[in-house]
Amino acid sequence: MTQQKVLFVCLHGAAKSVLAAADFERLAKERRLPIAAESAGTGPDPEIAPKVLAALKAEGVDLTGQKPRLVTREMAAGATRVVAFGCALGVAAPEGAKVEQWEDVPNVSDGLPAARAAIRERLERLLDGWSAS
Repeated sequence: MTQQKVLFVCLHGAAKSVLAAADFERLAKERRLPIAAESAGTGPDPEIAPKVLAALKAEGVDLTGQKPRLVTREMAAGATRVVAFGCALGVAAPEGAKVEQWEDVPNVSDGLPAARAAIRERLERLLDGWSAS
């Protein structure tokens, strides 16, 4: 069986999706769920947002040197679930794929703690669904 994976997609692939993927993997590991996560953007920035890098590094997740990646159809097709932060995947969306939209997450630029809390709340619900199945 192939490993289950969640793909998180935001516009720039530099903040929300990066936080979501890192926090999802940590929370899944705590629940002993073998689910991976990756992040991407529909129009990726050249670098991950510095405040996101710093916040994750302070928690032991070092993403130094990693760059935001452009979402591809292959990435989306290989994911068990696709979660987008209010952006359309466009040509990267596999035919018939369900993309879950988390449109109400505050911008990281408006405040990292509020954005992170909103993301974490949704991650917990997502994982609750996995744990129940």
